[in-house]
Amino acid sequence: MGASRGPSSLALAVTAVIAGALLTGCATAPPPAPSTPTYPLPPRPVRPSETPLALPPQTQGDTQFTLIGLTWLDAILGSHAEWQPKGRYLRVRLVVVNTGRSGAAFDTGRQQLVTADGTAHDVDPQAMLIKRQPGKFDLGANVRVEFDLYYDLPRDARPTALRVHGGPTLTDLKNLDSTDIPLNR
Repeated sequence: MGASRGPSSLALAVTAVIAGALLTGCATAPPPAPSTPTYPLPPRPVRPSETPLALPPQTQGDTQFTLIGLTWLDAILGSHAEWQPKGRYLRVRLVVVNTGRSGAAFDTGRQQLVTADGTAHDVDPQAMLIKRQPGKFDLGANVRVEFDLYYDLPRDARPTALRVHGGPTLTDLKNLDSTDIPLNR
């Protein structure tokens, strides 16, 4: 018999094609999709004198709160008025999202700013009116709203948390609970 021969040319060609397909397939495979798709929203510039916050969203009831900015102001200007605070204003920029299946009666006036001395400060109604920010409104299911809250604080006050109330829902009609969101800056 003759000398032992190596693999046939056909076997080598098939092996090369399979190896090439495997390597090429791995190199061009698209990256895996994120577990939850996200909207590709463009970044927005921070407003003058505002400090951006990078705090995780917090939930109270069926409402998710994300604090995104803080600004100290010595006065506020509106289209029809200039208003001076007793101390100084703190403007809190936030985003609220109703994660529930029904609407929630949202009231910006229930959101309180807590200072280091333990005092809970209510929003300033004049500042909210002058800056044309919302008061009470229906936060529909899966609706996202971004707005400002204004607080008139003593000049030496140090804010530590925003005490939030999401609003009555089908499972919590009285909405007596609140959540404190720490202002770690």
